[in-house]
Amino acid sequence: MVRTLRVDEWLTGTVPVIDVRSPGEFARGHIPGAVNVPLFTDAERAVVGTLYKQQGRDKAVLEGLRIVGPKLAAIVEQARALAPDGRIRVHCWRGGERSGSVAWLLDKAGFDQVHALKGGYKAFRGHVLAELERPVPLRVLGGYTGSGKTELLNTMRRAGARVIDLEGLAHHKGSSFGAIGQAPQPTTEHFENLLWHALHQLGTGAPIWVEDESRTIGRSHLPDAFYQSIRRAPLYFVDIPVEERVQRLVAEYGNAPKEQLAEAIVRIRKRLGPQHAKAALEALDAGDLVTVATIALTYYDRAYRHDMADRDPAQVHRIKTQADRSLHETLLHIDD
Repeated sequence: MVRTLRVDEWLTGTVPVIDVRSPGEFARGHIPGAVNVPLFTDAERAVVGTLYKQQGRDKAVLEGLRIVGPKLAAIVEQARALAPDGRIRVHCWRGGERSGSVAWLLDKAGFDQVHALKGGYKAFRGHVLAELERPVPLRVLGGYTGSGKTELLNTMRRAGARVIDLEGLAHHKGSSFGAIGQAPQPTTEHFENLLWHALHQLGTGAPIWVEDESRTIGRSHLPDAFYQSIRRAPLYFVDIPVEERVQRLVAEYGNAPKEQLAEAIVRIRKRLGPQHAKAALEALDAGDLVTVATIALTYYDRAYRHDMADRDPAQVHRIKTQADRSLHETLLHIDD
């Protein structure tokens, strides 16, 4: 049976989701967890769209049927592999012809429950953007570059804290070096989808821990309301000695290709200053990564101090490890 559900109803289930939009549409942004089972390739979609504009709906539908006909069995097979129990959700861009036709096909193929999304992905995006406008209770973990904040947050998560790894969602560590060793970044649109999904999974409860971030993480932009929540939230600053931070950076980037490290240095040449940039590149060429990291930290530490100066001092708390607790335990018990 086919049912069309509003976005709030449609998102409550755990039934598999197929997105029948083209691969290009899916790549720009999709519902986290959805699987792309495209009705048309990008080129085929362009052909049908052009026909619709130039010759009308009937011609476009007829061409669409010619294209899709040979694919119908494969679509059913893919859907059956994803949903062997016969329950599935399906959507397209606006909840129109594409998802309607696939929903009808799956129903006729014997699926027990087919839920189509009213308004399609467009309705989902409206829901996401509205949800991301809501204020979020946050606690922000701060510290200079190389302090191991992501590792610390992950340790806190394993201990039961509510945590969102923004850099993990963005596939970027925030600095000029942040893309090295990472998967390609999502579009900002899909980054917003991933952030919404992380918040949706956590639900309501205690404040959520995030790392202190700039407005952009690589090429991914934080939603304005969420960024303002970060700026207003209490910041817990972990002050790790520079020597320890240098060693962590050397361990993290020591096996990276020299060409990528050199490109990262060149990107911040003006902010480092020409002499410092030259010294860093010479040290890199000589394999002296300790010097490279030390020079880079002079810039990043200065930039972070400048950023900290814009915060409300009453909201900044410097964290010192207690004798009987590790750093993550100290953070977990800040309300004690």
